[in-house]
Amino acid sequence: MTGAKGADRIVVLGLDPGRDKCGFAALEKTEDGTIRVLMQKVIETKNLEQEAAAAAAAFSPSKLIEGNGTTSKEARERLQRALPELPIEVIDEYRTTEQAKREYWKAHPPAGLRRFIPTTMQVPPVPVDDFVAVILATRYLSSPQPPSPRGGGPR
Repeated sequence: MTGAKGADRIVVLGLDPGRDKCGFAALEKTEDGTIRVLMQKVIETKNLEQEAAAAAAAFSPSKLIEGNGTTSKEARERLQRALPELPIEVIDEYRTTEQAKREYWKAHPPAGLRRFIPTTMQVPPVPVDDFVAVILATRYLSSPQPPSPRGGGPR
């Protein structure tokens, strides 16, 4: 396996592309199967190439996992030009927004009187695109077919 911190892990970047903003994350999977979030944030789409290059330098990922949403083709073309050495795998992002909202509320439980209102009836106060990026990368790393440690070809 590959990565900046050790030879027994796989690191991937997750991307939920959007018109104005993107969810972006870096995750690692260790040899024992543990998946850990190294970084997650919402970035401006106009800064996609710079953010991806910085993350690639910092985390040495084997792949970028991209959701197949509306703007995925444009984002993929931009990243392929900016980082041709980083393989990109596109995966289905079906129902990730709903799942991301649930994960947001787990990480940031409502306080005060809002805690009595079911979270299914609330809207997170911030974008959850970063949680979507984590979910996409986690789906990939949890897939039955183990990811190639060196990024190899498409699965």
